[in-house]
Amino acid sequence: MKEEIARVQQAMAEQGYVTDRATATSAYLALTLHKPLLIEGPPGVGKTEVAKVLARVLATDLIRLQCYEGLDVATALYEWNYAKQLLHIKLGEGSGQSVGEREAQIFSEAFLLERPLLRAIRATQTTVLLIDEVDRSDEEFEAFLLEVLSEHQVTIPEIGTIRATNEPCTVLTSNRTRELSEALRRRCLYLWIDYPSLSKEIEIVRAKVPVIDQQLAADVAAFVQAVRRQRLVKTPGVAETIDWARALVVIGANTLDDDVVSETLGCVLKDEADVRQIRREVSDRGASAMVAAGRTAG
Repeated sequence: MKEEIARVQQAMAEQGYVTDRATATSAYLALTLHKPLLIEGPPGVGKTEVAKVLARVLATDLIRLQCYEGLDVATALYEWNYAKQLLHIKLGEGSGQSVGEREAQIFSEAFLLERPLLRAIRATQTTVLLIDEVDRSDEEFEAFLLEVLSEHQVTIPEIGTIRATNEPCTVLTSNRTRELSEALRRRCLYLWIDYPSLSKEIEIVRAKVPVIDQQLAADVAAFVQAVRRQRLVKTPGVAETIDWARALVVIGANTLDDDVVSETLGCVLKDEADVRQIRREVSDRGASAMVAAGRTAG
């Protein structure tokens, strides 16, 4: 088993995802046990990327359901093609069919519009189903998900129960904007992804931005590590670190001097108060002192 987990970790690394043993183990178990994997952690630490990478590793489709408040079954599972149904009714007028016969025709699979959950259940091969930011949906929708997660099946009243012949690899992500139910948690394997250590963040930057100077990559990661220690409205994630590194390459920056940092902070921080706070820190202490502090913190 250790060798198989190592192969999963290596395969994810080959797809550009720098991961640790715990993440690779969780991915391996989700695939082997056919259990959903619930990934929690701060925004921007790579939770969604796990599902994307798994789809590439498996050379299969990624089916994504983006959750939000008010998400309903019609958007997530299926809905009926009302325009096509109405046209069929019009064309069938005078056919002599009974109401029951006509109703059975228009509520058949020919008039069914697949949404992400149903598409994953009916797929002809194993897919990766990403239920992204499930904490943003409401409790009613979360309860609806239980049948999908535990039985790999969905029930459509007019048709019946549809069970997956190729069970999807399901990944759920949550930023913990609300607490998820125990019922949902029990059905899932669990993985927490936190902000990376300095050494891991440097490795991620170099993997995602291979053209960046090694010293600049190290300074960028260290500076962001120092920024995360501040009390901010929105703490930057790894995604912001990567964006900043790419931006610095584009503008031809070779070092993190005070002016470069001040001019490009919008790549890292996404709140005006946070930008003002860190600019003040850079003005008072200097960017080099922030980098040094980040190295110590990391």
